[in-house]
Amino acid sequence: MSGRGQEPDSRAESLSSDEKEVTASSTGEEGSAEGHPAGEDGSENSSSSSSEEDSDSEELDGRRSGEEEEEKESLPCCNESGVNSLPPCEHCRNENDQKELVTPRRFAGGQHVVQLEAEGMYQCSLTGLIFEVTGAVKITYSLLSWSKYAGLVEKPWIVGGPLFDLRCDSISSLTSIHFPHSLCLGGQEGGMAFKVFHLKGEKVAMEPSVEYSASHVKWLVSSLSPVGPLIQGLEPLCHHGAVILYKAVDEHPSLSFRVYVATNNDSLIKDIIRDVKQSNKKLIKIDKPPACQKLLQEGKRYRLVCEPEAEVTPEEMEFVDGSFLKLKNYIEVYLEKPEDFTMSLVELDSDETVWKAKLRERDWIRYEQNKNEQKRSTGSVKKRKPSSGILEEGVLCSKKQKTNSSAGGLGAKNLTDQQLMVIAKLFGRQWREIAIECLQLEMKDIEQIQAAEEDVNIQKFLVLSKWREREQSNGTAAALHSSLQQAAPYEILQTLLDFSARC
Repeated sequence: MSGRGQEPDSRAESLSSDEKEVTASSTGEEGSAEGHPAGEDGSENSSSSSSEEDSDSEELDGRRSGEEEEEKESLPCCNESGVNSLPPCEHCRNENDQKELVTPRRFAGGQHVVQLEAEGMYQCSLTGLIFEVTGAVKITYSLLSWSKYAGLVEKPWIVGGPLFDLRCDSISSLTSIHFPHSLCLGGQEGGMAFKVFHLKGEKVAMEPSVEYSASHVKWLVSSLSPVGPLIQGLEPLCHHGAVILYKAVDEHPSLSFRVYVATNNDSLIKDIIRDVKQSNKKLIKIDKPPACQKLLQEGKRYRLVCEPEAEVTPEEMEFVDGSFLKLKNYIEVYLEKPEDFTMSLVELDSDETVWKAKLRERDWIRYEQNKNEQKRSTGSVKKRKPSSGILEEGVLCSKKQKTNSSAGGLGAKNLTDQQLMVIAKLFGRQWREIAIECLQLEMKDIEQIQAAEEDVNIQKFLVLSKWREREQSNGTAAALHSSLQQAAPYEILQTLLDFSARC
């Protein structure tokens, strides 16, 4: 995406009370998998194929009941402005920034809603979509998977970016939409051809784009339904890439990781998140910078190298954009002895490093320590012993924490000022967006705090204090973890797990 964004626009108003918003304490899971990935050493749920169809049908239902819970894991690629896209590479120019950044409200089923009150150009801080409007309009949109529509896209056209289901209450006011794309044009703009996939009922229209830039494809709105950019894939294409890591959690002392190499396409990344949730293994995300330092090219071969040496399967892979594939491929890494190590993705032809990360025990040990502490602390008090299912889902402390009971002081305690300051210092540049999105604070409250206090860490602390004050007796580590799990950095969530384990 282009340039640095502005603060979220105050004109992204609250929705009417009859629309049911997803609360940050949601505990539901996505209902389907795209199919079990290559390399899985166990079978997926036998109902995965049918549940996939059910899930896709629900995604296309523009008037959901609001009963399905929102996805708990946020998309992993964010730049400084909060937009879900990796920063422009050296070949991609920065564009003019004549857009207002708006943060949408997020609702059941992964729906995003913005209420725009005046003419202008607005960019969604979460998806990168840009809307050009001539007047007030409410726009509702959500990410869809490309794999269901693979048979409707004919070669030489291939995926150019995320697929969205869009609706609005005044289509005449929405003149154009700019879709983010994952390609690096790198001086080849003259030879590129974009179109827009537009599903109308059961038929597909391949509509022309108006223009395209280093980051977006512009389309004049005719009607709304599933829409997304396609590109003519005649020449070898270069993609901005992302590497996403998960670690298997079990009772074995050895280390097992799942490594996804993907284009920076939010639809594909959403599919990966769904795939992980539906795995028959317990997996936790390892928070490492996902951006590839070198572009990924269709048809080239890559190898994952570990130091010290590890067992890597497959040993090498040919890169293809997996957006159309129901089976999302990944690389499995296994180390017999748990220790710190370095993981690198290397292009075979040039032997250049595309991506590299140092993995340390602290990247995953907090989760496992907390799990063990829970077992030890509950083992001696039979009445409080939770079921294995509760432990596996990572529920914090006892169920009694939800109602900070005053009788005998058995309930979980509220976070202290010292603990809130620890959390405040761990927040990055997106803390304001997270406070609005996850803690349900208003922008005016944050602006008042910023006007009264210059120190940024104190500002973050005061925002957390305001949340604790509002929650009254439920200002606990468990409650804050539940509120922040959609968007907060991994280190914050693990610190809250530590605090909660001590309750």
